[in-house]
Amino acid sequence: MVLRIVGPDFFDLSSLLSEEELAVQNSTHEWVRERFKPLVASHFQEGTFPMELRNEMGEMGFFGSNLPEEYGTAGLNNIAYGLMMQELERGDSGLRSFASVQGALVMWPIWEYGSEEQKDHWLPLLASGEKIGCFGLTEPDFGSNPGGMLTRVKQEGDSYILNGTKMWITNSPVADVALIWAKDDAGEVQGFLVERGTPGFETPEIKGKLSLRASITGEIILSQCRIPLTNKLPDANGLRAPLSCLTQARYGINWGVIGAAIDCYEEALDYAKNRIQFEKPIAAYQLTQEKLANMLNEITKAQFLTLQLGRLKDRQTLNHTQVSLSKMNNVRMAIDIARTARTILGASGITDEYVSMRHAMNLESVLTYEGTHEMHTLVVGESITGIPAFR
Repeated sequence: MVLRIVGPDFFDLSSLLSEEELAVQNSTHEWVRERFKPLVASHFQEGTFPMELRNEMGEMGFFGSNLPEEYGTAGLNNIAYGLMMQELERGDSGLRSFASVQGALVMWPIWEYGSEEQKDHWLPLLASGEKIGCFGLTEPDFGSNPGGMLTRVKQEGDSYILNGTKMWITNSPVADVALIWAKDDAGEVQGFLVERGTPGFETPEIKGKLSLRASITGEIILSQCRIPLTNKLPDANGLRAPLSCLTQARYGINWGVIGAAIDCYEEALDYAKNRIQFEKPIAAYQLTQEKLANMLNEITKAQFLTLQLGRLKDRQTLNHTQVSLSKMNNVRMAIDIARTARTILGASGITDEYVSMRHAMNLESVLTYEGTHEMHTLVVGESITGIPAFR
C-alpha cells in the first residue's frame, strides 16, 4: 500500500515525504482518532487532561521523538516529529502541548545541557511517560522579558536554595520534575531540576481558563527550596539556554496549528456539503466556496513553509527568526480558519459536538504562548532591518 498524507494534499505534498514520515503521520492520526478524540469534549468541559493515556503516548513514541534512540526515544527526523505534532494538535492543542512540553522543554534541555547521569536517569523515564516534566521560565511579571526574572538561586554548602514564583506552567500540577530557570548572585541564568516532594516546592493549579481547558496549567512556588548540587544542568549557562528550548517548542507549534486548522477545515467542508438551505447544500453558494477555498489556500501555504522549516532543522541550519516568521504565519492562519469554520457551522458551531470553536478558543492561547504574535513580529522586524524595536 502506498501511504499518503491523511488530510488536504492539494499540491501532492505526499510525494516530498519519506515512507517513514508518512507512516508516523498516519499512525499518529489513527491513535488520536481512536484513543483521544472520543475523550476530548468531556475533558475540555471539565478542565482536565486524560492522564490515563500517558503510558500509551510513551509507547507511541510521542515524547522526545526527535532525540537519539539510545534514551528510549523514537529517533525520528524533524519532519516526522513535526507531522506527529500536527496530528496531536488535530486532536487538541492541549494534547500537543502535553507532548511538546515533555519533549521540547524538558527532555531536549536535559539532552542538550544535562550531565550524562541526568540524561541516563531522566530521559528514559520521561520518554516512557512514567515521569512527567514541566518547564518553569515565565513569571507573574516577566513573560516576554524572561531576562527580568526574579527567581533566585544561592549555593549553601552541598545544596542550592531556590526562591521565586513561576506562572502559566503547563503540567506543573501533575509534573514529577520541574526544570526551573533562576538567576545566581552574578545575575546569570541557570537551569535546575526540582523533583516533586522537595520541601518548599508547590504547584497550585490555575482554574477558570476559557482556553486550553484540556490541559493542566499551574504555578510553581519555590520557598527555600533545597536541591542537591547534582540537580544543576551543568551546561545551561545564560539566558541563551532557556531561549534555545523555546525555539524547539515553537518548532513543534508551527506544525501543530496546521493540524488544528485541518480539523476545522474538514469539519466545515463536510458540514457545508450536508447542510441544506433553500433546497441545496450551503457548499453550493459562492460565499461558502470562497471561505473553503481560502482555508485550503492558507493550509497549503503553511504546509510547504513548515516543510522547509523542518528540512532546515534537519540540516542544522535553522535559525530562530525563521521559526518566529513561521509561528506568526501559521498561528494566525489557524485561528482565522477556526473562526471562519465556525461561521459555516452556524449555531451548531458553538456546541461541543463540533470541534471548530474548541480549536478557536485554544488557538487564542497559542497566539500568545511561546512568544506573543507581537514579539515574533518584532523579532522578524529586527532581523530584516537590523534595528531592535522591543528594547
